[in-house]
Amino acid sequence: MQNTFALRGNLVYTPACGELALHPHSYLICENGAVAGIFDTLPARYAGIPVEDHGDKLILPGLVDLHAHAGQFAYRGLGMDLELLDWLEQNAFPEESKFADPHYAEAAYRLFADALTRSATTRFCLFATLHRPATLRLMALLEAAGQRGFVGKVNMDRNSPDTLRETTAESLAETRRWLEESADFVHVRPMLTPRFIPSCTDELMAGLGRLQREFGAPMQSHLSENLSEIAWVAELCPGTRFYGEAYARHGLFGGACPTVMAHCVWSGEEERALMKENGVFIAHCPQSNMNVSSGIAPVRQFLREGQHVGLGSDVAGGAHLSIFRAMTDAIQASKLRWRLVDQDLPALTMPEVLYMATKGGGAFFGKVGSFEPGYELDAVVLDDAALPTTRPCTLAERVERVVYLSDGKPCAKYVAGRRLF
Repeated sequence: MQNTFALRGNLVYTPACGELALHPHSYLICENGAVAGIFDTLPARYAGIPVEDHGDKLILPGLVDLHAHAGQFAYRGLGMDLELLDWLEQNAFPEESKFADPHYAEAAYRLFADALTRSATTRFCLFATLHRPATLRLMALLEAAGQRGFVGKVNMDRNSPDTLRETTAESLAETRRWLEESADFVHVRPMLTPRFIPSCTDELMAGLGRLQREFGAPMQSHLSENLSEIAWVAELCPGTRFYGEAYARHGLFGGACPTVMAHCVWSGEEERALMKENGVFIAHCPQSNMNVSSGIAPVRQFLREGQHVGLGSDVAGGAHLSIFRAMTDAIQASKLRWRLVDQDLPALTMPEVLYMATKGGGAFFGKVGSFEPGYELDAVVLDDAALPTTRPCTLAERVERVVYLSDGKPCAKYVAGRRLF
């Protein structure tokens, strides 16, 4: 059969939030880039197909990063003693200004693209910077590497340094040109990216809403991350009941506009209700929330409400690109919230955060993030032989140890059935 092969190994995935499916030493069949099934032995109808036998290694669905800033990769791990708005002024804005230089952008984005490709992340939503040529170059590098996801040219026309601000007309014209030029990419697609409401005027947001309706592009931004940010939005947007309305009134908050909102640490009941109604995806970024002192998101509440929740590394607010690190941080942060803030919201479990890191976030891309039949075959192969222990471990325990102890780099990676390395 053409375009059909099998992976053999210890298969683990999450068909539902909190549920682990364990298939030791089994065959995962891929047909035309999608999962055809899991079998204990190779069925006769697949006799003769190529089998990539990974022995006793672990095979998990590829991980999904719903929120990261590619233009901040160079300074990850720096300035972690600052709060959000000061951190932006002292770190993010000066670094992102450098991407006006195509040589700098080339070097920086090559480092980022290589690190992302070698990670366990197979789908992503990324912020670039406001520079159109540099954003197109990032998309080209990721496309050439075989990755799949969304990249956004950032929009900023107010409350930004002179070196990192466009006029409203320029921002909209550059965004239109970028959307048109992005048509050449097949697997790395454009995503409208107003940085956040404080850096975007109503006129710019209205124009982005028109572009969204014309081009059908999805949208990403930040929401209710920090208390001082929320107070600022209330001043800038009088008449809005909550932060999310500043997006929604321009048609940029779910519904016909597929939307990812990062953080949502302080989203109130009305905001969360509109997010659920409109199908807005929440990118939970626990490391960033701790590093820039934003708070602890009520993720258990999101899950109880039936919200769409995935994970984000939020480099460089988060210092690590690994979504495995985001998983452990999500568990630890939820424990602190349960102990210190709300004992009605129990801590998250490993099967729950694995779901968020795969099928939960993967749903933004369609049938992605699971080994159920019909899902695109995104997979990572992980070797835990480098994590020796005298204790015999179950398959579930081996996965937990990899998440907590490994460097997060797979020894093989597949995206939509294509092996990257």
